Amino acid sequence: MPAATDRLVGRGVAGAGAGVGPRCFHGLVLHGLWTPGSGLLLWQDVSGSPENGTDGDGTDGGEGHEDLPPFLARVMARRLRHTASVTMPPDGGAADRVESMPAAALAPMEAADLLRRVPLVHPALSGDLRYLAAVTRGLERWTRAGRVVPHQVRLENRWWLRWRLLGDEHQRGWRAELLSAMPPVQRAEGDPAAVLDDLIGELTDPVVRHVLGRPDAAHPLLVALVEEEPYDDGSTRSEQALDRWRESLQGEDAALVLRLVEPDDLDQDADLDIGDGASALWRLEVLVRPDGEAPQPVSLRPGAGVADATRFRSAVRALAEAVGAYPPLASVVTAPGSLDLLLPTEKVLDFVVSGVHAVQSVGVDVLLPREWARVDTSMRLAVDAPPSPTTKDSAVGLDRLVEYDWQVAVGDMVLTPQEMSRLASSKADLVRVRGKWVHADGAVLARAIDYVERHRAPGSVPLASALGQLAAAEPPPAPVTDVAATGWVAALLDGDRRPEPVVVPPSVRATLRPYQERGVQWLAFMSSLGLGAILADDMGLGKTVQILVLLASEREATPPEGRRPTLVVAPMSVVGNWAREAATFVPDLAVHVHHGAGRVTGDDLQAVIAASDLVVTTYALLARDVAALSAARWRRVVLDEAQHVKNSGTAQARAARAVPAEHRIALTGTPVENRLEELRSIVDFCNPGLLGGAAVFRARFAVPIEREGDQHALARLRSLTAPFVLRRVKTDKAVIADLPDKFEMTVRTNLTAEQASLYQAVVDETMRQIDEAEGMERKGAVLAALTRLKQVCNHPAHFLADGSTVLRRGRHRSGKVALVEDILDSVLGDGEKALVFTQFAAFGRMVAPYLAERFDVEVPFLHGGVSKRGRDEMVARFQSSDGPPILLATVKAGGTGLTLTAANHVVHLDRWWNPAVENQATDRAFRIGQRRDVQVRKLVCVGTLEERIDEILTDKAGLADLAVGSGENWLTEMSTGELRTLLSLSDEAVGE
Repeated sequence: MPAATDRLVGRGVAGAGAGVGPRCFHGLVLHGLWTPGSGLLLWQDVSGSPENGTDGDGTDGGEGHEDLPPFLARVMARRLRHTASVTMPPDGGAADRVESMPAAALAPMEAADLLRRVPLVHPALSGDLRYLAAVTRGLERWTRAGRVVPHQVRLENRWWLRWRLLGDEHQRGWRAELLSAMPPVQRAEGDPAAVLDDLIGELTDPVVRHVLGRPDAAHPLLVALVEEEPYDDGSTRSEQALDRWRESLQGEDAALVLRLVEPDDLDQDADLDIGDGASALWRLEVLVRPDGEAPQPVSLRPGAGVADATRFRSAVRALAEAVGAYPPLASVVTAPGSLDLLLPTEKVLDFVVSGVHAVQSVGVDVLLPREWARVDTSMRLAVDAPPSPTTKDSAVGLDRLVEYDWQVAVGDMVLTPQEMSRLASSKADLVRVRGKWVHADGAVLARAIDYVERHRAPGSVPLASALGQLAAAEPPPAPVTDVAATGWVAALLDGDRRPEPVVVPPSVRATLRPYQERGVQWLAFMSSLGLGAILADDMGLGKTVQILVLLASEREATPPEGRRPTLVVAPMSVVGNWAREAATFVPDLAVHVHHGAGRVTGDDLQAVIAASDLVVTTYALLARDVAALSAARWRRVVLDEAQHVKNSGTAQARAARAVPAEHRIALTGTPVENRLEELRSIVDFCNPGLLGGAAVFRARFAVPIEREGDQHALARLRSLTAPFVLRRVKTDKAVIADLPDKFEMTVRTNLTAEQASLYQAVVDETMRQIDEAEGMERKGAVLAALTRLKQVCNHPAHFLADGSTVLRRGRHRSGKVALVEDILDSVLGDGEKALVFTQFAAFGRMVAPYLAERFDVEVPFLHGGVSKRGRDEMVARFQSSDGPPILLATVKAGGTGLTLTAANHVVHLDRWWNPAVENQATDRAFRIGQRRDVQVRKLVCVGTLEERIDEILTDKAGLADLAVGSGENWLTEMSTGELRTLLSLSDEAVGE
């Protein structure tokens, strides 16, 4: 048996016969300790030297036990395999000393037999051992009095019968006395109550079996009750029968019950029924519950009968146990003429949270008035407006006048001014509102009420000022959960987005889906208010057609002399798409494409604009021709793929804001690609000033949300922007039920030995540069390394740029190229098409001819150098049934504005660092018109930075709608140690 070490504390036990005791009989005193889980431990306070009765190896030397009772001497004469580390009180010195004592350990059965025979008075036995003997004798008395009961347990897949105490009031009193008399050495083993319960529980069964003796009959039940034999006739039914019988026996004594009663303030006005948390007193009634009866008060009447006197003594004794288990009850006052306790409100919660469990642990029941709901304090911004903007109101958009006020809510109850006044001075966490007690944070509630008092509206203010309260320098002290409104603002905030229907004119040759109809209605409503709008539908949900139908409906309802054109600004890749869809769906619209070297200018341009319903141009030309375009009178400016103005400081963003128009719309499937500042820039185009300037926005929203994860700031931002953003996603079946599923997977491959060698060389050189660089130089070194390592992962020839071949001696030099070849072989074998993306044009130029030769098919490569005409022809050929089965494209050139639903496989050769851009590219195939499930494969190299960044992006997927950093720049902020871990090559990177 392996040795065990138990720690005993001998301090303070020498007196009262409970500890070390006098050093007589060769200085040996026998101690006993009950250790939960180990049983009884016996030891003598010797130093382990031969002079004191033991050999150094723990073997008894035959001396030192002659003064012990023979049965104890035989136990201590065994080889002592356990060691007790004993802290002894100072012996002439100033400090404690720790001595190691050999010890004997006894299991419960042997311990019970030994302790029954230990004399309660003996000079060689310590007080702690005699205490254990007294407990065992008490168990024997309870057994002979018939106050023990069997219970059935399931161990090792068999039923067993075990004995335990009945647990009535008298036994609880006996236990309380034992607990108060427990020697300090025994208390040092942990929670005294838990140690005592373990001692009683473990010794009761063997004590009962000894008293019962051997059975006179061989009945299985009797054998199981007195012998250590399983009860083979046991079952769940017999276990339940024993439980019911045991419960019936325990009803002989009256049990103590504490009942918490709410303060009686029902005479208050129902609407102002708020108890003063600082002064309300809760009565904790002291009751007794006789067997089978309801709880009854404890009588304090003079001359009460014997039964009442007995109950009184029982209640006092049990109440003392409850106070001992939960000491804060000792400091509260007692109600006059009773044992009832009066608890201030500020102490009630702690009693409910901590005290109830404590007093129940000593057998006292607690009745609570109800389970209080833990409610949060929140705030709401209430905006009041007329049913519709008046014709006399010259203000438009965010300048329209409204009134606002802050409200405080406790749970779902919005407080009235009178209620807030009553609660303002209360700091209690338990408050009564409208007849119901609720648990709220009193400090937060007080701060919220104070905030409301200090931020009352001065009267009618512009809508921008009312909503601007959400972005104030001093944020509300509680979460803002809602912006409630009346009138036309209520329609603006309506989450269902169901304004008045828009009549689709006969000139529209398209059948709109229900969500598209709602989109057109919402855009028309926002236009009628002069408020900018962000239509943030997923890629492929038809944002273009919704704008075209809006223009057609406005044209139909406006006389010719009142019509003015709409300017659409789009990436060059989709300018042709706007012209084609306008011709297809609304052929009556006069469309002009302002693009190319031969575009009209000067007065001719103004004349063409005036004669058009729709003018389409590119972002580059908007910045170049901003003066000419700003001179026209525009009804509306629409930014398609509005993430092109995500950086508010660029020439394109400044030009977009400079063009005057009655109405502004931003179209984007990704309003936030990397940082919240991008959202601010787009919102600022639609509704200038709504989110404040860049510095203010960064301080009040971007930093708290992106760096600190401030959910309250995020909620305020959502409340502030939600009225101006309409967002629908393809995966929502309520939006579009007939779109197939999209399956995304990360596919891993190993590096070749050549790739691994190059990868390690780049890492070593990079870490040397980073160690020597600072500031912008360090950031530049990190970004350059990221690019080089991604090139290595693609192919050695891509990194080396030496024009070398894709294969060498017929073997692949790149695990990634070998993998994409296998994927495409399977795709083409099934007669399907694939869309393959890379972020590197150089890699595409290398891979496209290799794949074309390998599969003997045409593999067009769409990149930034392809002309608009060439791009359109390439897309048309791929979309045709007999077109090429593979289209290779760079993410920037082919990732937006195109419909490529002929492909139902998408392969990302190299991972882009932000998921939004990657998802945009994927959505070229996963959009309306796709009839098959789309499989998306993202290729990464095992054990490289590609795999590690893929894990980071996966972890941040839930935050991708907010921010994961600015492109690759967030990686440059890592420490040198973090970068080393990120870039390093792991052992599993290289394949066989």
